[in-house]
Amino acid sequence: MKERGISSRKSFVLAVIASWLVLMASAFAATGPGTCAADLETRQLDYWLGSWSMIDSGASGGVTASSKVSLSFDKCVFVEHWDSGKGHVTEKTFAYSPDDKNWYGMFVDNEGRVHVFTQGKVTSGTAEFDGPSRGPNGETVLNRLKVARQGANKVEESWEKSTDSGASWKLVYRAEYVRANPS
Repeated sequence: MKERGISSRKSFVLAVIASWLVLMASAFAATGPGTCAADLETRQLDYWLGSWSMIDSGASGGVTASSKVSLSFDKCVFVEHWDSGKGHVTEKTFAYSPDDKNWYGMFVDNEGRVHVFTQGKVTSGTAEFDGPSRGPNGETVLNRLKVARQGANKVEESWEKSTDSGASWKLVYRAEYVRANPS
């Protein structure tokens, strides 16, 4: 029985990755090299670019993780590389598709988790990405990731999950990003 669960999980992950590749291909199909750099819609997430530290709000007040957000593919894709400093590493990618005027994203980590965000909306100070995944028992889980600018050198990220089709949400992660090298 366990072998079947592993096989279905692998199939689900492969389907998610295949879907992501199709989405990314469509995101770039209508644009030529360099067009993302001048696209106002794509540039709305620029506030998140740079090197960041996550500060522990508890008694230690020290840095608990680090993040670097950069651009890839002719400035069309935002890539965040997050490192807990304790062995947990994640990467998130986000891109805007001018064809359907939607943002898409993907989260992966070194513990085998994969989440695809099929709906996204970004403004000059907030970003929200939504997408389905599967829970440990095969149940449908909705994920909602938010990145909100709190100032020139501060960003807040939160991740919520819903197991009741979005009727209620549970906060599962919240981080305060502080720019590592403020200018």
